[in-house]
Amino acid sequence: MFSIIQAAGWPIWPLIACSVLALALVIERFISLKVAKIAPPKLLDEVLMVTRQAVPGPDVVSKLEKNSALGEVLASGLGALNANPRCSEDELRAIMESAGRLAAHRLERYLSALATIASAAPLMGLFGTVVGMIEIFGSQTPTGATGGNPAQLAHGISVALYNTAFGLIVAIPSLIFWRYFRARVDGYLLTLELAAERLARHLNTLRK
Repeated sequence: MFSIIQAAGWPIWPLIACSVLALALVIERFISLKVAKIAPPKLLDEVLMVTRQAVPGPDVVSKLEKNSALGEVLASGLGALNANPRCSEDELRAIMESAGRLAAHRLERYLSALATIASAAPLMGLFGTVVGMIEIFGSQTPTGATGGNPAQLAHGISVALYNTAFGLIVAIPSLIFWRYFRARVDGYLLTLELAAERLARHLNTLRK
């Protein structure tokens, strides 16, 4: 492995840094975007059951808020009713929508960085290719024939090819994981939106 890095020359090091960063981001997103941390399947039904007769107190709302991203959104609506039982349905929806935007911001964290790596890695590989081509032309003799410096010619070819390949190796998985996490976040956001809408209707019916 080290011999490949050595043959690829110094342009490979930024690509290696990008690959390490991309791997760290992918691992972090896999851990952070677990279903249990974002939208536990039975949480909404439990909240609807608890609020069947009345809105729970601040202690229950505080525990719900710490449960997950979905719990935070639902707790914002319950907390709004605890603070102001006469708040309108529009105000209640606005409060839950604001909590949903904050949750969405956290869910989308680091995705832009992963997308940037997926976009930049091929360009960095292309830069390494250009550096390799410069070395190839530098190996020419004054008459214009190649082969004046075989070692420099071989190194230039290695730099060009290895950097091109490694740029694609970094970019393709980064793009795949970015699309995967993007779809996963969109699914979570839809779940949060539908749950908030359902709770808002339930609470409005409860007050009537």
